[in-house]
Amino acid sequence: MAEAVLALRGLTKRFGGLTATDGVTLDIAPGELHALIGPNGAGKTTLIHQISGALPPDEGSVAFGGREITRLAVHERVAAGLVRSFQVTNIFQRFSVLDNMALAVQAGSGSSMAFWRPVARETALFREAGELLARIGLADKAASAAAELAHGEQRQLEVGLALATRPKLLLLDEPLAGMGPEESERMVQLIAALARSCTILLVEHDMQAVFRLATRISVLVSGRIIASGAPDDVRRDTEVRRAYLGDEAPSALA
Repeated sequence: MAEAVLALRGLTKRFGGLTATDGVTLDIAPGELHALIGPNGAGKTTLIHQISGALPPDEGSVAFGGREITRLAVHERVAAGLVRSFQVTNIFQRFSVLDNMALAVQAGSGSSMAFWRPVARETALFREAGELLARIGLADKAASAAAELAHGEQRQLEVGLALATRPKLLLLDEPLAGMGPEESERMVQLIAALARSCTILLVEHDMQAVFRLATRISVLVSGRIIASGAPDDVRRDTEVRRAYLGDEAPSALA
């Protein structure tokens, strides 16, 4: 079996008397789209913060590509290929869509972002930015200000900005949040396409999307992983149904 891209061992985080993550142990295999689900307050965001480096664990370890990274800063993890998108869009609203992407490509290449004017003349940078926009379905919006994009398009752009850093593992934190049906469908198709070339850890509340996309699912409840496996196995797990899916299971997961 191939070595895990991401290996979590006993991750624990406490806030006073509250244990947000409680000994989480989990492996993410190369090439899989692994979904992390659970009710509100289960500890998903805390766990993602620990994986991305935004929050240090009180106990446990994080390894990425076989390398111990538990104490690395966020930017060091990004440089290693561990990249996160956020629940809330994080883009330069006044810049054009193409300029947003070009800045991300520049940052991903390791160039200083202090020299925007000279970089603007680098055709290779903008060519790559244009190719990424085509990949995420926003090529026709390249000249538009990012603020003019619809909500779903802004989320697409944010995923593109993460891709520009050439991730080995992409953490997608509720990418469908706030979307209507058409926007959600476009995002699902985008994620499915990305999964063909990138390992993904997906945190999402839309169960239909999760069970449509995921190759493996882990369920977090009260800070603990209570089940992890193939979608069909998780769908049938009685503890998962009782603790999380409940009455939603027959309709959402059929």
